[in-house]
Amino acid sequence: MVAEEATELVSVPISSSLNYSFFTDTCCLNLFQVILDCPTFSWAIGWDKRWDRLEAVVPKLTVKQVQKLQEPGKYLDGSGLYLRIGPTGAKSWILRIAIHGKRRELGLGSADLVSLAEARDSAYEMRRIARAGGDPVSTRKKRGLTLEDAVRRVHRDLAPSWSNPKHAQKWLASLENDVLPALGERQIDTIEAGDVLSVLAPIWVSKNDTAKRLKQRLAKVFDWARSAGHYSGENPVNGLEAALPVVKARPQHMAALAWRDLPGFMGDLRRREGVSARCLEFAILTVVRSGEARGAKWSEISPDGVWTVPAERTKRRVPHRVPLSSEAQAVLEAVRGLNGELVFPSPQQSQRGEPRGLSDVSFSRLLGRMERDGVTTHGFRSTFRDWCSESARVDRAVAEAALHHAYGDKVERAYARSDLFERRRDLMDAWGRFAAGSAGDVLQMVRA
Repeated sequence: MVAEEATELVSVPISSSLNYSFFTDTCCLNLFQVILDCPTFSWAIGWDKRWDRLEAVVPKLTVKQVQKLQEPGKYLDGSGLYLRIGPTGAKSWILRIAIHGKRRELGLGSADLVSLAEARDSAYEMRRIARAGGDPVSTRKKRGLTLEDAVRRVHRDLAPSWSNPKHAQKWLASLENDVLPALGERQIDTIEAGDVLSVLAPIWVSKNDTAKRLKQRLAKVFDWARSAGHYSGENPVNGLEAALPVVKARPQHMAALAWRDLPGFMGDLRRREGVSARCLEFAILTVVRSGEARGAKWSEISPDGVWTVPAERTKRRVPHRVPLSSEAQAVLEAVRGLNGELVFPSPQQSQRGEPRGLSDVSFSRLLGRMERDGVTTHGFRSTFRDWCSESARVDRAVAEAALHHAYGDKVERAYARSDLFERRRDLMDAWGRFAAGSAGDVLQMVRA
């Protein structure tokens, strides 16, 4: 379409004798939009000079029209605000605006959630910011960030660094349950220390551990918000404990089997069939964490009887070399051939038909079937530690290394770089013999 044709086409609607209902017709509204979108037409009529003249004769949308319009297209309300109807019938608001000399099209939300009046208010505010030389896009991003937005952003960034997917789920779930219902929809830059206190104080005494974890997680969220420019004040979590009652921590230990009862338990366990029974037996003999045993792969085990748990599967994010006793290697032989990759594959495959490891409830269900309700999987590590202190009288550093614990302060760890592997080999052999009920006299493996 040439410029002359475009100008002639529009001359009819602009005439003083124009019937107002012309523009309420859907077809004409769409035709008018095509004309406005035509670059040649914009050049021909002088966009800035005639835009106001065109809008003056186009009636603004009404609430009833917004509800009734169904045909896909864009419908002008005025001052660059449009109702857009997509091919599926979804309705949304868009604003055409010049920002720093460049024409932009900004979304203002779904028409199902944002009313006509609210869309006009948002459009007015954005035009005001643009006229003042600002950028309404960046301003909206900063002003529009809610606490829930920030929580999910921080969770998304941190999740890859956590080895346990269950921890990632719990991290988000705790905030969703105890914080977001009260503060989630608030703009993050409006939240103050008193607001955070209002969600922590009710559970600070009754659920102190949970409240402390929430406090730590909120501190991370606000630290990120400050660094990203979404929060200008001091972290509102800082200093809150001064306004909260002092709660004396009561140490809670995992339910553990007494070390003298371990041989009898292991005898019962060996008589049971199934992958979960062999995996638990292997976990006890190697004193590793549950997830490390359940995720064991054949590629991690060397022919000379050393299992190297990769850093990404350990709690400390440090590789862990585990010397395998003859009893632990016997367990491996019992499950060899079940799967080429996983040492302890689950009897149930994934939805894609691929093998997967045992679930985190496999051991608790097994212990339930064994009627050992007062015992936990992690508690066997405590059983081992008690045995080291009371029976084998092992040097503390060796026992802690076997459990893959960081031992000593930063200075000690900086100089003590050995993982004490050879001494741990002797320790794990003695532990295997004891667990099998054939320990005999246990040598005291103390440092000379």
